[in-house]
Amino acid sequence: MFIDEAVIYVKGGDGGHGCVSFRREKYVPHGGPDGGQGGDGGDVIFNISDKVETLLDISSRAKYIAESGLNGKGSTKRGKDGKDLAINLPKGTIVKDRESGRVLKDMSTVGESIVIARGGRGGRGNKYYATSINQVPRQAELGKPGEARWLCLELKLLADVGLIGMPNAGKSTMLSRLSAARPKIAEYAFTTLRPQLGVVSVEDCRRFVVADIPGLIEGAHSGIGLGDEFLRHIERTKLLVHLLDVSPYAVTTPLDAYHIVRKELQQYNPMLAEKPEIIVANKIDLLDEEDGAECIQTLEKNISKPVCPVSMVTGKNINILIRRIVSALDNIQAQASTSLCG
Repeated sequence: MFIDEAVIYVKGGDGGHGCVSFRREKYVPHGGPDGGQGGDGGDVIFNISDKVETLLDISSRAKYIAESGLNGKGSTKRGKDGKDLAINLPKGTIVKDRESGRVLKDMSTVGESIVIARGGRGGRGNKYYATSINQVPRQAELGKPGEARWLCLELKLLADVGLIGMPNAGKSTMLSRLSAARPKIAEYAFTTLRPQLGVVSVEDCRRFVVADIPGLIEGAHSGIGLGDEFLRHIERTKLLVHLLDVSPYAVTTPLDAYHIVRKELQQYNPMLAEKPEIIVANKIDLLDEEDGAECIQTLEKNISKPVCPVSMVTGKNINILIRRIVSALDNIQAQASTSLCG
């Protein structure tokens, strides 16, 4: 199951305490202070790695605490610094402070790193406090505690293609057909309770990532159904594949279903409604040839866009759909390159 959110506690290591000590050497009966400084606590560091794809491993552990520094010793020996705690995160992770909700970092580049909780500074030993007036200081500084905070990690799916549509339109079946992903599939609303990722390999060794976004219903942008929690996942996709259930058993007509989802996209973020879109008429195998042709013709007339009829169960026209997706992604990439050059 793809985990896209994790709440964790992070804390830098505490600084070691300074030492109260005096020189005790032969022939030096009144040695001065020689208490060493405590070691600094380790930092908690977030790194973006291309070897991590989900927050699943991160969410399995609630607290991440770096190593504390060791206390100082006599003979002005400094305590050993605590080791840093490095945590690898997937590309696209947004780090938020849980209490304030403030975005601390949007980590979208592989190799990027940030110190998210600094370790405490080690306390100074009594040698630091020696003065001409106080030559025998019996005080040392305590180590500072490390920074601590609760964080919310949010991963916006970095997928090339976002599968959208009403519940039970066939998105999970499509994902399982196209990739090695095995999402939970059943004939009731909201079978997909979390976004699912799948990688589709095509003949020329190319690959693209598909995200199955949980079914949207009317009012989703305001929290109805599974709410707008999942609308945010398609913000970074390049292409939308909009599945419509054209079977005689569909609860909502294909045309109404299309407009409902489009309206939710528009109301959540108008930019989403402007993304390139491929419209797919799924479950075409449940219509006879004449009714199927009439259905596609009606949809194309009212939507003013081409519609690709497929059956995810029988596999009909799936290869045609894949070619359309690859072609659309190529066009998007070409347009992006032209924009950069211009």
